[in-house]
Amino acid sequence: MFSEVKTTDKVVFLTIDDGAEKDPRFVEMLTDLKVPVSMFLTRDIVKDDYGYFKRLQALGNHVHNHTTDHAQLSRVAPERQRSEVCDAQAALTREYGTAPLLFRPPYGDGANTPALNSAVQQCGPKAIVLWRESMQIHDMQYQAADKRLRPGDIVLAHFRGPKDLKGETMTQMFGELLARIQEQGFAVARLEDYIETPAA
Repeated sequence: MFSEVKTTDKVVFLTIDDGAEKDPRFVEMLTDLKVPVSMFLTRDIVKDDYGYFKRLQALGNHVHNHTTDHAQLSRVAPERQRSEVCDAQAALTREYGTAPLLFRPPYGDGANTPALNSAVQQCGPKAIVLWRESMQIHDMQYQAADKRLRPGDIVLAHFRGPKDLKGETMTQMFGELLARIQEQGFAVARLEDYIETPAA
């Protein structure tokens, strides 16, 4: 399990969860800016339009596992935890052609518990990924007291639209996120380029 990658490079990694918002302008934005992201997709949220995320995948962005229906894993039995991971793993592998390498529990809940660790190991992902910062609408929420990015930090965002972003679009939120990163002198790198075979 990890929430940052050890590196001296002044880079951070952008991860986007769930998949509720499927804004075509966001695909255009990533195509133009060539900013890499890692997508942690929830099967039941994306199954009505797997194709949207295939367009993002075609840009070199990786698809990872974020459960079947966004359950709060610490509140469900181990068998349900296993099905949340395994069923999503199977569906995402089938739709996107490669097995998700990483898993993120919704809300970060249940991470590093024996039941979830066992489920992840049985179902195929190689590691559980959390985060150091999360993107709100206009700024980031930091875990560190000094409210600064550090090399190798993993930043969490969500596929969200105006309904969840107080009228802002996904592209506006993402533009704000990139501005906050650049203001601190960081670049965005591809997470998968910096990890080899992390242990769960």
